[in-house]
Amino acid sequence: MRLRPGSRLRAAASTAEIIVVRAPDDEVDLRCGGAPMLDHDEPAPTAIAEGGDDLLIGKRYSDASGSLEILVTKGGHGALTVGDEPLTIKAAKPLPSSD
Repeated sequence: MRLRPGSRLRAAASTAEIIVVRAPDDEVDLRCGGAPMLDHDEPAPTAIAEGGDDLLIGKRYSDASGSLEILVTKGGHGALTVGDEPLTIKAAKPLPSSD
């Protein structure tokens, strides 16, 4: 799937929804809980998977190279992966000192 910043996606086997913040130019196999992510306009899943990692609302997740960054807009179950590579929570940037 070719992703663009601002794309809204939903998980096929979870209630999770995301927005793409940064995306690479090439095709991306973005998955949640092992199932491919769906376009936000596609129907909601009928079978919701239980268990797995919880996606935290408002958190940003990125791949190891930093070329893909997503924002979770609705929490749910299932680990986010690109192919077999898991996405990790992006650490917050420290604020500058106020000397």
